[in-house]
Amino acid sequence: MKFLRQIGEYLFIVKRDPNQQRSGMMKAMHGMNRISLLMFLVGLIVMLFKFLILPYFRH
Repeated sequence: MKFLRQIGEYLFIVKRDPNQQRSGMMKAMHGMNRISLLMFLVGLIVMLFKFLILPYFRH
């Protein structure tokens, strides 16, 4: 469940633990993970659109 909580923190769905220490490197790492996760989701949406929705409009 810690993994799902971390993803929720990346996407600002779950509030982060205020007692957890955060260094500059940790903030940078979370920022890069957030960007990569969002790019992955955008890629999935584009692929779904390209392979499932677009073929119905070509006929």
